[in-house]
Amino acid sequence: MNTLHLSLLARCCVGTATLLMLGACSVSKATKDAVARADTRLQQAQGALGNSEGGAVELQRARNHLQQAKEAVKDGDEKPAQRHAQQAELDVELAVAKAQNVPARKAADEMQASIQQLRQEAQRSTGTKR
Repeated sequence: MNTLHLSLLARCCVGTATLLMLGACSVSKATKDAVARADTRLQQAQGALGNSEGGAVELQRARNHLQQAKEAVKDGDEKPAQRHAQQAELDVELAVAKAQNVPARKAADEMQASIQQLRQEAQRSTGTKR
C-alpha cells in the first residue's frame, strides 16, 4: 500500500473510533424523554402542593434525583440518567400522596380527639349518677 492509502485508512479508523466514542457517550431519546417527563411532573407537583409540609422531603429528594439525572445526560451516562429520572418520578408520586394524606390524617386526629372527649364526658356522667 502506498502512503495515500495508509493515510486514508488511518483517517477512516480515527473517524470510526470517534463516532463509536460519541455514540457510547450519547444518551437515547427515551432517556432524555424520561428526564423531561420527571422534570414536568416535579414542576406540576410543586405548583399543586405549594408550600405544603406534606411531601416536602420527598419533593426535595425528587429535585436532587432530577439534577443527578440531568448531569448524567450531560455526561452521556445512560443507565444512571434513567435510574435517577425514574427515582425522581417515584419521589414526586410519594410527595403528592403524602400531601393528599395530610387533610385525611388531620380529620382522623380530630375525630380521635372528639371520641376521647365524649368518652371522658360519658365516664363523668355515669360516675356522678351512681
